[in-house]
Amino acid sequence: MGWQQYQRLEKLFVFTNKIRLDEAILSNAKSLRFIGLTATGTDNIDLSSADKYGIAVYNIRAYCTQSVVEYVFGALLYFTHNIGRFVQTVKLGEWQNSNNFCMLKYPIRELSGMTLGLVGHGELGRGVEKIAQEFGMTVLIARRPGTSAKHDDGRTDFRELLRRADVISLHCPLTDDTRDLIGEEEFRLMKTDAILINTARGGLIDSTAMAAALRNGEIGAAAVDVLPKEPPTDGNPLLDYDGLNLIITPHIAWAAIEARQNAINQLAANVATFLKGGEKNRVL
Repeated sequence: MGWQQYQRLEKLFVFTNKIRLDEAILSNAKSLRFIGLTATGTDNIDLSSADKYGIAVYNIRAYCTQSVVEYVFGALLYFTHNIGRFVQTVKLGEWQNSNNFCMLKYPIRELSGMTLGLVGHGELGRGVEKIAQEFGMTVLIARRPGTSAKHDDGRTDFRELLRRADVISLHCPLTDDTRDLIGEEEFRLMKTDAILINTARGGLIDSTAMAAALRNGEIGAAAVDVLPKEPPTDGNPLLDYDGLNLIITPHIAWAAIEARQNAINQLAANVATFLKGGEKNRVL
């Protein structure tokens, strides 16, 4: 391929994940015809503007299911077995100075019999549900806000789910309706030993309210792989909390080596599909 031809193609295709492509940017991208999202979520793309300017948008799907599901249960087992606290007892020399061969200073719980509440029941939510059932957990699926029972048979009212669940795992997209989905009021509804896991989007949770809930014992523990702003260059209330009942990781739940290869394979396939006029993985 010659350099001039390459330059022309370069203007036709854009690949992005977190960079916001809004009306102002897209209106000036006169040659742009393809946006390839390197993730599933589309909240960083002004889809109405892309549609207006005839720009195709493709995303990648189901590329990191195994990785995210394993993260969720890794975090959950970390808390239910109180691993962080037991590791600390060893570091502090408590086990070394104990008269017992095992220390039962903190409670250890099995997952069997616990209730898992899923907020979001797409590819990732269903993956978590499958493993939860293998562990013997009862699974509740949240009804979408604003819908009645007759529209979502078998689902549970969101507030009722918060009251009943021992574990709550978020797998829904970030939209105007779901931003700050969980705040002060929602934390007060949860069990005082509830475990909250967020591998979806940081904006689903009010970080200030979560820090307060953890500090005040309104919930038992939380694992978050996402924050409202990433990287959190302006800080975040959760980063200032140092309790052992909080895990924060830098958006890596999806990032197993195998998952990243899956993503690359899908990106390449999406370009080929677009050039052939295909619709697979096309958002619009």
